[in-house]
Amino acid sequence: MARPAIAPQLPLHRRIRRAVNELAESWPARFTIMVFSALILIFTGLLMLPIASAEGVTTPLVNAFFTAMSAICVTGLTVVDMASHWSAFGNIVIVLGIQIGGIGVLTVASLLGLAVSRRLGLKQRLLAASDTNPMRAHHGPVSESQTVGLGEIGGLLSAVLFSVLAIESMLTLLIFPRLLMMGEDVLTALWHSFFFAASAFTNTGFVPTADGMTPFETDPYMLTVLGIGVFLGSIGFPVIFALYRFAKVRGWKRPSRFPLHAKLTLLTTAVLIILGALAIGALEWSNGDTLGEQTIGQRFLSSMFMSTMTRSGGLATLDVEQMNGSTLLVMDMLMFVGGGSASTAGGIKVTTLAVLFLAAFAEARGYQDIQAFERRIPTEVLRVAVSVVLWAATIVATSSIILLHMTKAPLDHVLFDVISAFGTCGLSTGLTENLPDAGKYVIAATMWAGRVGTVTLAAAVAASSRSQFFRRPEERPIVG
Repeated sequence: MARPAIAPQLPLHRRIRRAVNELAESWPARFTIMVFSALILIFTGLLMLPIASAEGVTTPLVNAFFTAMSAICVTGLTVVDMASHWSAFGNIVIVLGIQIGGIGVLTVASLLGLAVSRRLGLKQRLLAASDTNPMRAHHGPVSESQTVGLGEIGGLLSAVLFSVLAIESMLTLLIFPRLLMMGEDVLTALWHSFFFAASAFTNTGFVPTADGMTPFETDPYMLTVLGIGVFLGSIGFPVIFALYRFAKVRGWKRPSRFPLHAKLTLLTTAVLIILGALAIGALEWSNGDTLGEQTIGQRFLSSMFMSTMTRSGGLATLDVEQMNGSTLLVMDMLMFVGGGSASTAGGIKVTTLAVLFLAAFAEARGYQDIQAFERRIPTEVLRVAVSVVLWAATIVATSSIILLHMTKAPLDHVLFDVISAFGTCGLSTGLTENLPDAGKYVIAATMWAGRVGTVTLAAAVAASSRSQFFRRPEERPIVG
């Protein structure tokens, strides 16, 4: 009797590739966390190398880990002097980290796959889509009536790559002559210009120069260029793609054809920046340590710039430590919201806030559905939004309590730095750089949770939806 044929054993590298593909397809959120965490560890190791420091010594683990976390999470909080501590190699590693973190881990992986294979299969499209919309993790049929359809993922990836190259190149060219005028040599000015451009567009907030933002405190040209870079990075790649697609196909005369996500993102972002600028200007108008010594025009410029930075930019022209407590609270709220979904910014995202306000408005008017711009928003989107806010508030509260107990620092300073870390903003009252090692790890964990935690929760909540063939008896608890 003939023995049944035994299937040949697959080579190890093919088994590993198959396992990775299955994990990425089945659990994209977990795959994101694994890749994100692995990158942080790799970059920590690179920054600990003696060649990464200007003095040729090994950077302590906690400082290398914190910097790698801040770069990959595009936060911008620092515990070392960025201008003097790192060598050219260290700065290159940091810039590479903020580029990967800003674009998105899965987006980078998909772009590499597209470059190698010249095509995107269904698995790669789903993987890339989950990086730009956690609702894609929903098992089963998903409505394609959203900003970017599954069939447009290839175009989105191309738009991501093009927008990064084009916008950062444009910002570099705009910043370069300004740094030459300050006396920097050509090569130094070119490098610093690119560093500023990458830091602004990725909403990181690292500054390569020894004087930081001090030379540009009242420079309208530099602040405008950096502010535009931060704004473009904070609205999100799906919105940039929608703008590009709209300009190419529809022309600029029919704004009603914008996707709902793009409308909500642009409108909410504009409202928050304007209201934030008015609040910061009013609260700091007579503060001699911040706006009080500036001219009226400079006060308006500084207020608008600082409000824009709370999208997640982190480039400060005012001394945050000297701000009034009321101003810090306003900025706390702005940083907690952050920027647009699938953007380089952090926070709970402006569309999350918009959905919550629209839900409250619908409830107040007695509407059955959440509506905006003649479109109905599904209840599952509200469910995800509420979950994200509760999860974010829990992270901020837990980290704040731990640091308050650990440092005995003022509540407003602790809360500000914790929210800045969670929102991957990078603004600081000076608390973070003076923390003990244990406190640095707490802030690092907060940055990690802020960058991947809300997306993971949104994906998990979306994936947990399932059909039920019965409904339980209704009973209403008292709310409010």
